[in-house]
Order: sequence, then C-alpha cells, then structure tokens
Amino acid sequence: QVRLVESGGGSVQSGGSLRLSCVLTSAYDFNTFCLAWFRQVPGKGREGIAAADFDGRTNYEESVKGRFTISRDYAKKTLFLQMDSLKPEDTAIYLCAADDPGGLGYTTPPLTGYHYRTWGQGTQVTVSS
Repeated sequence: QVRLVESGGGSVQSGGSLRLSCVLTSAYDFNTFCLAWFRQVPGKGREGIAAADFDGRTNYEESVKGRFTISRDYAKKTLFLQMDSLKPEDTAIYLCAADDPGGLGYTTPPLTGYHYRTWGQGTQVTVSS
C-alpha cells in the first residue's frame, strides 16, 4: 500500500512564497517511484505542474518554470515543491501523486494524470492580489 500526505499550503500575497511537502509511506523503496505535483481548481481539470523521477530528471509545466522547484529527499521520504513569485492564478488545491513502483523510469517525467496511481488528499494554496 502506498500513502501520500501533503502539507504546507496556506494563504499568501502575490509575490510571496510557500513550500509544500508530501510524505510517502510505502513498503517499496522511495527511489522506485516517479512523483509529481498537480493542482486543481473547482470546475476545472487536474493540471500537472512538476514531476521528478528517481534518477533526478525533472519536468515543469510552462507557467511555473523559473518560479517553482520540485525536489526529493530520500532520507525523509518526502517530495517538496518550493513555490516562489506566487500569482493569484496559482490559487488551487495542490496534490502529490506517485506512479506504480519499480518502473524503468521516464525520459521525461510525465505531467499527465493517467501515469499516476496514488494520490494525496491535497492542500489548499490561496494567493491574493
């Protein structure tokens, strides 16, 4: 069984920063998963914004490039998302996701939801202007 628990959301003003965390609990080794951050706004689909594979490859959605940084900490079994220069349009519920363990890895870590099997419950991020 794989479990993901996010934390770190909150309310900030435009231009501010937040750091999201996602702790993975699993019998499988942390470095057998590709992990990603998605966000969802009510009434809209889930959007993949950043992914990090176990070999260090990362991928970002265009609108967050240069502002968000995804990272992994093996010892803490935690995925992070550092979000800087936040904008009101970044307001959403942020969820982390994990693919099936033991894969061969991706040339480019995917940002599409169907690649991921396990999802966290989400954490709310609100950016005011």
